[in-house]
Order: sequence, then structure tokens, then C-alpha cells
Amino acid sequence: MRKHASATIGILVLALLLQLPTPGLADVETASWAALKNGGHVALLRHAHAPGTGDPPGFLPGDCATQRNLSEAGREQARSIGARFREHGIENVVIYSSQWCRCLETAKLLGLGKVIPFPGLNSFFRDGSREAVQTAEVRALIKKHPEGASLVLVTHQVNIAALSGVNPQSGEIVVLRPDGENLTVIGRIPHR
Repeated sequence: MRKHASATIGILVLALLLQLPTPGLADVETASWAALKNGGHVALLRHAHAPGTGDPPGFLPGDCATQRNLSEAGREQARSIGARFREHGIENVVIYSSQWCRCLETAKLLGLGKVIPFPGLNSFFRDGSREAVQTAEVRALIKKHPEGASLVLVTHQVNIAALSGVNPQSGEIVVLRPDGENLTVIGRIPHR
């Protein structure tokens, strides 16, 4: 009898726990937007949709004709991301971007302000030996950033993964909270 009573109590406790509210994706997204609005947070934004993977042979950083670039859908996606920032009242941002054309164009199409090219955000997809150096450069940039505004860093999937452990989709935002030497992921904002 004791065995059955114990099992029944266990099932009831489990049933009650399953009924407790848990934060859903919408709650995490809302909290992420609020954190960016309050300042002192970092938005790691993977560039908008650019068909393909990596860059074609003969790629040159200063020549957009040799690179994988945004599609028209990617341009619309970038404008839409900027509109979402404004819808959430986030206009006090500082924007840095990879020097790759697809990132610079994404950053400019956000329409949130001046875009500052930053080599530490450049892709190291083809040269993984650059990961440690560039990740350290970005961490130093984040650390020296004043607390008032939020920082928007437009970069590539490999860079975001190195900083956060998250592999974002095109146009996805990973929101970080700087904690001394650490960067804590507080949420992800997918592109809609």
C-alpha cells in the first residue's frame, strides 16, 4: 500500500509541476527586446539572407562583386529587422559591422545610425586560425563600450558561435549581457 501511495504522490507532484508556467519563446523574445532597450546589452546580428555558404573563389574583402551578397529578400529582411528595433523603442544603439559587403549592407539597411566597420567581426570561416584573435578583439570592443547604449554587432555565423555558442540563422539576433569577462546569452530573437 505504501508503495502505491508513494507512486501516486509522485505522479501528483509531477502533474502539478507540469502545470507551472514556464517562460515561452515569446517571453524570452520580449525580455530580449527590453534588455536592448534598457541599454548595456549586445545584439549579435547575423547578416541578412545571402544565398550560399562562405565566399566564392577569388573573394576580395573590398570588392563586393567577388563576394556572396544579400539577395533582394535579404535586403527586405534587413529593413524589417531595423523596423523591429524601432517598434520596440530601441534607437540608442552603436553599430559595428564586419567589413564584408553582406554585413555592411545589412547594418546600413537597419536604418539605426552610423555603421562602423570593425575587422574583428570579419568572417574566419575560411581561416579558423583567426578565431581566437578576432574573438578577443570583439570581447575587448564589448568591454570598452559605455553602458548607456546597446551595442549592435553585425557579423557572421562562425563569429557569433565563437562568442555565444549559438549558431544563428540569417537575420537572427543573439542578445548578450556582458558580465565582467563573461558574456551571458539572455535570449535569441529570430527573424520573422
